[in-house]
Amino acid sequence: MELKQFKIHILPLRSRLYGYALRLTENDSDAEDIVQEAMIKLWNMRNKLDEYNSVEALAVKMTHNLCMDLWRRKRPDTLSVEQIVLQSETQTPEKLLEQKDEIAIMKEIIASLPPLQQTIIRMKDIEEYEICEIMEITGCNNEAIRSNLSRARKKVRDMYLQVIQEKKRRSEV
Repeated sequence: MELKQFKIHILPLRSRLYGYALRLTENDSDAEDIVQEAMIKLWNMRNKLDEYNSVEALAVKMTHNLCMDLWRRKRPDTLSVEQIVLQSETQTPEKLLEQKDEIAIMKEIIASLPPLQQTIIRMKDIEEYEICEIMEITGCNNEAIRSNLSRARKKVRDMYLQVIQEKKRRSEV
């Protein structure tokens, strides 16, 4: 795709992408930055755009993903365990160690789930995606997502309780 074609087919999408990014970010400069980044990515892949059924859908999806990336970077609750430990000086070292152990256990349990359940529970409960966003990303329908999420949560709960009970038994001995 040449510059002229890019200007004709892609640049008119800019206002739609900006509106979408603005709704997601609620910040003019962030929305502008995201649209600019999406346009750069589209320009860099201009020779492959003919392979897509809908370049507009690609551009919207790209904008959406960039917004989600920005949102995740800005979220204060995406701190690592080490950062949480440094920030919470009011807790005792024992409590902090327990929390770190519990987080590690939860990560292991989630990692042991089937791939689809693992993806869905991470997206919904950790990254806080909406069901409609998960549907869009995974290609699953609403019922499949809710069903897999329910099964995943039940497995995580059951496995976590088993681990806790096992720890209790060991400490009683």
